[in-house]
Amino acid sequence: MDRPAWAPEGVDMQQASPARMYDALLGGSHNFEIDRKAAEMGKQLVPDLPRLALSNRAFLRRAVRFLADSGIRQFLDIGSGIPTAGNVHEVAQTLHPECRVLYADIDPVAVAHSRAILQGNDNATAIEADLRKPDELLARVRETGVIDFDQPVGVLLIAVLHLLSDEDRPAEMVARLRAAVPAASFVAISHLTSELRPEDAGKLGANAANENRIGIHFRSRDAIATMFEGWELVEPGVVELPAWRPESERDLHEAPGRSLGLAGVGFKV
Repeated sequence: MDRPAWAPEGVDMQQASPARMYDALLGGSHNFEIDRKAAEMGKQLVPDLPRLALSNRAFLRRAVRFLADSGIRQFLDIGSGIPTAGNVHEVAQTLHPECRVLYADIDPVAVAHSRAILQGNDNATAIEADLRKPDELLARVRETGVIDFDQPVGVLLIAVLHLLSDEDRPAEMVARLRAAVPAASFVAISHLTSELRPEDAGKLGANAANENRIGIHFRSRDAIATMFEGWELVEPGVVELPAWRPESERDLHEAPGRSLGLAGVGFKV
């Protein structure tokens, strides 16, 4: 199989990646055949899966705007994935050009492409880092000089914590990040849930593990809410993706009571 010019050497083109599958669901072009097949299989199991991806992306845009309107001028996007239209830096820097954005992802394709599109942007860059190793991640963040931990930070954990198993202690990882940022910082989380459609969640989770060798963990509302411990939840709390402060009907990609994702924003007092 020919390696695309944008794909770094050493990337396994026979192993699906969550970041590239998400890119495929959003109609992006930075994915491999194995990722497109995995995304298509997911759509066969749950036909409205692309709406979930769109709903998640819309939540990201709204959350970034909310944080920027609340005074946040630096964003740490962990598990940022493949850049597509409406990236964090595009949203934030349109509102406030001085905003600084640091993307972090475990997928080298996501990091390489992020760096490519950020060339010439002095206030944004990308690093390769693993959320499951918070000390190493935070050390790499500090090395960049993009994020000033003496000033409030907008931490974005969008569709990444469900890639951590219970043994990876996702709530503890969020707590470690909370300890690293000062008061007046925010966290925005979106997470796949088994709350509303347990049968569909079960099918997608089993398919990801058995067919694509990817661990995707659909969690209950209570388990997701636990990740906000120590943060003050912003209204309306932990809700379905399209129900978090929709700005217009264009944000309502999924029918009420049918979302496979929950989301919320927390504030550090």
